[in-house]
Amino acid sequence: MADMSSAGRTLPLHTTGQASAPWQRAATGANLLSPDGNLGVTIFEEMTTLATSSGAINLGQGFPDEDGPTEIKAAAQAAIAAGANQYAPGKGTTELREAVAEHQLRFYGLTPDPQTEIIITTGATEAIAASLLAFVQPGDEVLTFEPFYDSYGAIIGLAGAQHVTAPLAAPDFLPDPARLEEAFSSRTKVVLLNNPHNPTGAVFPQEVLEKVVELAIKYDAIIVSDEVYEHLTFGVTHIPVASMPGAAERTLTISSAGKTFSFTGWKIGWLSGPQDLVAAVRTVKQFLTYSSGTPFQSAIAVGLALPDTFYTGIAETLRHKRDILSEGLRAAGFNVFTPGGTYFVNVDTEPLGIKDSVDLARRLPGLVGVAAIPVPVFCHPEGAQRTRSLLRFAFCKKTSVLEEAAERLSALKDLL
Repeated sequence: MADMSSAGRTLPLHTTGQASAPWQRAATGANLLSPDGNLGVTIFEEMTTLATSSGAINLGQGFPDEDGPTEIKAAAQAAIAAGANQYAPGKGTTELREAVAEHQLRFYGLTPDPQTEIIITTGATEAIAASLLAFVQPGDEVLTFEPFYDSYGAIIGLAGAQHVTAPLAAPDFLPDPARLEEAFSSRTKVVLLNNPHNPTGAVFPQEVLEKVVELAIKYDAIIVSDEVYEHLTFGVTHIPVASMPGAAERTLTISSAGKTFSFTGWKIGWLSGPQDLVAAVRTVKQFLTYSSGTPFQSAIAVGLALPDTFYTGIAETLRHKRDILSEGLRAAGFNVFTPGGTYFVNVDTEPLGIKDSVDLARRLPGLVGVAAIPVPVFCHPEGAQRTRSLLRFAFCKKTSVLEEAAERLSALKDLL
């Protein structure tokens, strides 16, 4: 596949060359290394640069433009004032580990032991990295759905494992059971599940999760489940895979404060699961960051105890924002795939006569003043061809910003 280049920077979709150094494996896994070995920038950096230079509304990166609840901010400020400014315990503060345990019981009926079955991490990203580095090695396979969050490919590559994918196809972005089973093998060490799913916005129903567990048991694979969007679903219920029969003893569940509470800069995440698996991850994690965010940990414990009305409220607010942006995207002439969760809505550009979403993403800031991310960058070559006309937009922004973006987008079909 041809690489993606702009302004002298190389941004390849994939390289088939064998990378040798760990950083090269990580870059290759994240689609950042060209066949000639040049290191490129992420599509997020490129689109953000285009948005800044053109004054476009940046709906590419998935971060909110508003802070979360004031009581959580106040709790962090109080913790700093009270002197909670030194290292937290390596596995996290007792207060937050207990709050995570109470959260899992309250929402899902799960009962992890806060002393031995929960650790606090520097965001979900560290939890994912530590989990993969703890269990996979060269020769192993890690299975993800495709499209996939780019950090998955990077860490799989860093570990020297092979990244195998099972496709999620529009319009519902649910896996075909037969193709999912074909993706498993005797070398499948970890199934890295993302539910609700970024970038597609799919929320996997019980039958999909049951199939994942069935195959993980059959091939004796560990399930690592990234559930950071667990509270951001719209009219559908998030089901933790750990709650499926036969799953608990082989599943590590990961979430974080960033998406639920809109404090992405605090980087507070958590991981729970059986004691032996958690201990293995903690062994790796303690030599990555050891600990982080001491005053933020107590603040997030306050957030996890907020009433149900907070959680239903954030989902309803986000659903309204999804609908505002979706209306503008339909008016632009896109085929809109309504997501069941997350921050993101995906569209097909083909109704506008455009088959190359990467090209359109580069033109969009100048055309209408809105930036988005092309879905092919979240794929290997075959998946990039399958998703070549798809774009992802983030709707985790202020309502006024989304209304302006919708208005700008509505003019697109007249400008092409």
